[in-house]
Amino acid sequence: MQLLSDRILNMATSATLAMAAKARELRGEGKDIIGLSLGEPDFNTPDFIKDAAIQAINENYNSYSPVDGYADLKEAIITKFKRDNNLTYTPAQIVVSTGAKQALANIAGVMLNQGDEVILPCPYWVSYADIVKLNDGVPVEVKTTIDTDFKMTPEQLEAAITPQTKMIWFSSPCNPSGSVYSKSELRALADVLVKHPNIYVVSDEIYEHINYGEGHASIAEFEDMYNNTITVNGVSKAFAMTGWRVGYIGAPEKIARACNKLQGQITSGTNCIAQRAVITALNEPPTRVQYMIDEFKVRRDLILDLLNDVEGFKTNTPEGAFYVFPNVTHYFGKTLRGKKINNATDFSLYLLEEALVATVTGEAFGNPDCIRISYAASQEQIIEAIKRIKAAVTE
Repeated sequence: MQLLSDRILNMATSATLAMAAKARELRGEGKDIIGLSLGEPDFNTPDFIKDAAIQAINENYNSYSPVDGYADLKEAIITKFKRDNNLTYTPAQIVVSTGAKQALANIAGVMLNQGDEVILPCPYWVSYADIVKLNDGVPVEVKTTIDTDFKMTPEQLEAAITPQTKMIWFSSPCNPSGSVYSKSELRALADVLVKHPNIYVVSDEIYEHINYGEGHASIAEFEDMYNNTITVNGVSKAFAMTGWRVGYIGAPEKIARACNKLQGQITSGTNCIAQRAVITALNEPPTRVQYMIDEFKVRRDLILDLLNDVEGFKTNTPEGAFYVFPNVTHYFGKTLRGKKINNATDFSLYLLEEALVATVTGEAFGNPDCIRISYAASQEQIIEAIKRIKAAVTE
């Protein structure tokens, strides 16, 4: 009898976390690593949110919270959905979880059976495929390219649907590409999905406020998609609260109740102090954190300008999040400083070892032609990192 389960043995390690660990290891050896691999804002949590957490501690919030979240936090989430997304939910449709990742795991756990297919437009967030597989689902990858800004077309969606299709998962703004689906593009996808009323959509909107274009749209806004959409969100990105671990969903009531049931057997309620702080965060208008978005846009423009001067990096202009996802196939088959580059993983490791810059291979996101570079770093770090990368690939 083997010690570990097939489930864990077949699961991939998170590539973003693995690269971060490798970068820490090299730093421990005294190397000056610039980390552009993690999806984490480099800003501090705003003081008005920290003050709310301190107040909660002083008010002795230290007991178990309801599994699906405090009632007043759920009301704040309902207000936020209505204000920012034109979505109307009831408290019974809201579940608060320990980060949006747990929310996604809950959804998969309560909805997928053996062999159910989940359509994943590529590139997709690194954990989607393994969460699906962990819950006996089958990821169905739909390939996109940099030439279409990494967006899935209605024709591609229609072609991917089979009798086994249960769900489609996507993020907009997208991690890792930064792509943003416009309202008209979402409507075109919805026109396909309404012909298949048994398919449900998981709309991951964790980066909604980090948007530099025409603004954010939610597919659940469409009346004919509302009852078939689970909207996933959280506070980690826009509010610089990654370590606070609070995510939430708005969903059809039957699905929300099932997620509540599952979570009650796994973790129970989310950290009580963090929940109290999130009430304050969500009750404030998004303009309170606009300074972060403005700075991210400056950095996006900076890194694109610098990468345009590096041979072999093909870029587009992402309209959201804080990543660029350049195509680096120019280097495949080449030898750099005696090291053969066969794929994006080789190239990402080469940049870490030779340029001392941590990025993430696109293979982890379902796109083997690209690497993900986070610009959630200071302008000085970005300038130095691209300088190092340029030197490492110029021979």
